[in-house]
Amino acid sequence: MRRHFHKMHGLGNDFVIIDARNEPFDVTPSLAKAIADRRTGVGCDQLIVLEPSTTADLKMRIWNQDGGEVESCGNATRCVVQLTGVRTIDSDGGLLTGESVGAEVEVTLPEPRFAWNEIPLAYAMDTNPLPMAWDELNHPVAINVGNPHLVFFVPDAREVPLQDVGPRIENDPAFPERINVNVATLVHDRLKLRTFERGVGETLACGTGACASAVAAIVTRRAQSPVTVDMAGGSLTVTWEPGQPIRMRGTATHVFEGELNLDALQ
Repeated sequence: MRRHFHKMHGLGNDFVIIDARNEPFDVTPSLAKAIADRRTGVGCDQLIVLEPSTTADLKMRIWNQDGGEVESCGNATRCVVQLTGVRTIDSDGGLLTGESVGAEVEVTLPEPRFAWNEIPLAYAMDTNPLPMAWDELNHPVAINVGNPHLVFFVPDAREVPLQDVGPRIENDPAFPERINVNVATLVHDRLKLRTFERGVGETLACGTGACASAVAAIVTRRAQSPVTVDMAGGSLTVTWEPGQPIRMRGTATHVFEGELNLDALQ
């Protein structure tokens, strides 16, 4: 059995996108892992499946490299808007909207949430800052921007051993749905950001991580909106005011399309 797909990326955060609006596509954790495998599959950070929606132009579902389904992805949202031309997207993380703006795509994510049970945390505690520490990383801001994030502000994000500490934080029992880990440094009014994504590892860019880090910088009075966020794969511009949704702008790139041989992936 074969299935058509598109390969796209947002600043190096890459996706296999399958349009299942007219023909259903059943995804299991093992199939998602097989497609995402960079040696024996197509290779991607996330598998994206587009389905019909009764409340938006389409529904977007997202599976990470480890086969786990997650709620939202900002970079994937920009790619889907560019690929399909839709303006409204239903996701488990909330309603997303987007439009092309010249060579870039701007998407709107739901208003950020800060309550402990909205992150979610395993038990009640402050979220700004969170009274927890892992080695030299301490007192992050916890925030949900469609999926859960911790944002640590550090002197130099490049020096943080994220591959070592990231998995420990992601899987800490305090986070029942696991969590994404961001380390950010403010340099000349720009955020330098690295993100360890749950179920993936460190990625070249993370759209929701950029949004979470920009919002955290604004609420802690480190920066003013709009915030430019620089990541290994490129830059995003994030605009946010308290009580409002988050707007994120950046590029989305179509790389190639092809046919999956599903029998070879089983």
